[in-house]
Amino acid sequence: MQTSIFLARLLGPILLVLGLSLTINRKSYTTMSAEFVASRSLVYLAGAAALAIGLSIVLNHNVWAADWRIIITLLGWMATLAGISRLMFPDSVRRMGADMFESEKPIAVTGIVAIVLGAILCIAGYL
Repeated sequence: MQTSIFLARLLGPILLVLGLSLTINRKSYTTMSAEFVASRSLVYLAGAAALAIGLSIVLNHNVWAADWRIIITLLGWMATLAGISRLMFPDSVRRMGADMFESEKPIAVTGIVAIVLGAILCIAGYL
């Protein structure tokens, strides 16, 4: 449980700030995301970082309980899978990303989801 609380306290504020930033600055993030997926080097580095972060979460917190802790586990698995896909299929990821970031809608949706998950983790970790 101590690991869950630590990760909730770590990930909660990060997700809240990222979500608020994405929501407030949708246009800037849409442009930045399009530039990001155009760079093979950045896709590779993001894949390596996501794989390392995801595996570190999964190895330390693979908790499949029907409560808030599953959010942390799912984030770890999603980061692991995102890292693997970026490393194994970089051109496919770049194509999908380029198609996805033609509008601000994916950024806005991602921001709202991040705010909700961040709030849940902050409440669980700090209260």
